[in-house]
Amino acid sequence: MKHKLNGVCSKEVKFSVVNGRLKDVEFFSGCPGNLKALAILLEGMTPAEAAAKLKGITCGDKPTSCSDQLARILENLDKAG
Repeated sequence: MKHKLNGVCSKEVKFSVVNGRLKDVEFFSGCPGNLKALAILLEGMTPAEAAAKLKGITCGDKPTSCSDQLARILENLDKAG
């Protein structure tokens, strides 16, 4: 599933949750090397684990980051289901 990101360089993030674990995380736009590394590190984590690690990370003078935006999406997944 694809999700829009706001206030950061990356425009969207796509991922699956299979058996309660993140799979195939992919960011569109943004800092390619860092976001590819982040996607690899998140592979196999539960959404709750990933959200706890990523929530509140900022980027430069922005109040959020691609990581923080993903954490917010993952927290909403937990609330929805």
